[in-house]
Amino acid sequence: MERVINGGGRIDREYGVGRGRTDLMIFGPTKGWVSRYVIECKLLRGSLATTITRGLEQTAAYLDTCGAVEGHLVAFDRSERSRTETVFRRSEAVGPARIIVCGM
Repeated sequence: MERVINGGGRIDREYGVGRGRTDLMIFGPTKGWVSRYVIECKLLRGSLATTITRGLEQTAAYLDTCGAVEGHLVAFDRSERSRTETVFRRSEAVGPARIIVCGM
């Protein structure tokens, strides 16, 4: 675990590849209890739509499992495309979960 300098929280990193775990979990103190934020990172392989669909399913399942309050999915496009083609941010609903999806 690593401390988050700005605010006293901490970051857990998961290395459970293939186990349906998230990549990062941020624990932040919030008025007497701990908030949990899930961050799932994906490398774009194949289509963006498929990468996002699979990432949303994984992130939503992990949110449900760990009781996190917020989820984020970040899709990294390492191709030669321009920034205007690859950078975006939007909100998606997966069941009761709201997940912020970002492309980079």
